[in-house]
Amino acid sequence: GEADGRVDLAMELARFEEHGSVTVSLPGPPVPLPARTVEEVVAAVAACLDNVLLHVGRSAPAWVLLEAFADRVVVSVRDEGPGIPAGRLEAAQGDGRLGVVDSIRGRIVELGGTAELTTGTYGTEWELTVPRS
Repeated sequence: GEADGRVDLAMELARFEEHGSVTVSLPGPPVPLPARTVEEVVAAVAACLDNVLLHVGRSAPAWVLLEAFADRVVVSVRDEGPGIPAGRLEAAQGDGRLGVVDSIRGRIVELGGTAELTTGTYGTEWELTVPRS
């Protein structure tokens, strides 16, 4: 429970389904992680989804998938938008407009994890990997 400072990441991610256009896929058992880790991962996922709303549109479907392994958890956030054209990310980084990517990556890197963004002509996927301690 919350007493030992651990929170079920799966339950927290499930709340994103309230957005209506978001589908959340979770493993069966709970995925307890330190409260701060859960808070940061949830904030990063929220930023990913905000980005979908911003670039793809409010009714755009998005998928959140949580996979739990013995040593790590992986959260994927995927959309079917047009993707981010090659060069656009670099350009945004150049003008310092890449706040959202920094906020996502920064949160996960602080937890000792990695945030990989894959984008193409069809859709964008963030894969957030965080070690389980």
